[in-house]
Amino acid sequence: MGEPATGPQPLAANLGWLLSQASHVLKTELTAALESVGISPRAHHVLKTAMRGEYTQTELAGIVGLDKTTMVVTLDELEAEGLAERRLSATDRRARVVAVTKAGAAKVRQAEAIAERIHADVLETLPARERQALLDGLARLSRSGR
Repeated sequence: MGEPATGPQPLAANLGWLLSQASHVLKTELTAALESVGISPRAHHVLKTAMRGEYTQTELAGIVGLDKTTMVVTLDELEAEGLAERRLSATDRRARVVAVTKAGAAKVRQAEAIAERIHADVLETLPARERQALLDGLARLSRSGR
């Protein structure tokens, strides 16, 4: 990871700007690294989440934080690549759920190994005592619903 972003004094203390810069650095590195196994961070998030339960397309979009159109495009791409499929729900015959194929599960395992390495590399820029505090704080912020 490159040097921490530094900007004009007003931005150096701006939470939105700092989070945006950190997100950009992580997304850029993760996207480049995941290209080696042919998956995007968004597709990885969708597949990984879909593996955790039986979710409709709309439910999955809400969990991952994607709008309806982006979710449709993402699932169309995942289906075309044989990584996921829409199936009838076991509990509601009117609903379709997103199911990850064996090939999709294998892709998630590959992507997870890469993501773990990138996350460790990014967090390594912080002193060890600050890493977990950062993750805990970001988790609380993201759950606050604000």
